[in-house]
Amino acid sequence: MNLTMESAALTEALDQPFALSATHLERFAKFGYVKIPGVLSPELLEAVREPIGRVVQANNKHAGVPIEERDTYGKAFIQVTNIWEQSEEARRFVMGKRLGRIAAELLGVAGVRLYHDQALYKEPSGGITPWHLDQYYWPLATDRTVTVWIPLVEIPIEMGPLSFAAGSQELDFGRDMAISDDSETALRDALEREAYPVEASAYALGEVSFHLGWTAHRAGPNRGERAREVMTMIYMDRDMTLMEPKHENQRHDREVFCPGIEVGAVCDSPKNPIVYEA
Repeated sequence: MNLTMESAALTEALDQPFALSATHLERFAKFGYVKIPGVLSPELLEAVREPIGRVVQANNKHAGVPIEERDTYGKAFIQVTNIWEQSEEARRFVMGKRLGRIAAELLGVAGVRLYHDQALYKEPSGGITPWHLDQYYWPLATDRTVTVWIPLVEIPIEMGPLSFAAGSQELDFGRDMAISDDSETALRDALEREAYPVEASAYALGEVSFHLGWTAHRAGPNRGERAREVMTMIYMDRDMTLMEPKHENQRHDREVFCPGIEVGAVCDSPKNPIVYEA
């Protein structure tokens, strides 16, 4: 199905408002994440799943490499970024005002722009995604960032859905750690020490989660028989400014996702279009 040409009703649905409840807002503010069922229809997800999957397979740098021969990061998932630039269907999905508005309302900002998107496909027998904090990688001046995690298929526990440490956005520990075997161990121990409760639950088709850049999260291995197909978008405050990168990973992100932006300036490069503003 072609999302943009054969399915006007589905395309229109990408821009329709979704009514957040007071509970959604309260949970996000308190715990640093919220899972919301019924955000997207199964028909819409099926319409975008095929074009996104084509881009993922065309850019799979692990193709032909057995999982057991990869490092921890390579075992965790196939990762492809900025799919919106490679597929018109993906562009329409990523730029949908429905998800952008939810992100803005959860963050309490007037609008959001795209930082980048990425597909995260965990293959059958794929390994864990270690505990980590997304914003470690981002040279962004404030915490008004959110990762939107969208399963394109139903994800039972055995396929490795996200786990979140509730309230961990307030934890200072781990903010200088890249995702790795070390972050898995060190963050796990810190979260246990500080008694942060961990939620690990399945995702129904159409259920979407939103988490802050400093919220600790991980995913288990994929013990299922099919790939865990997930599309993500990172949205940031419309007025987000670039900070001086602190390490090589942030310097890389600046060059790739905010090209040409000077330190202290709004991140408004052509790669950072506004998705929604009130």
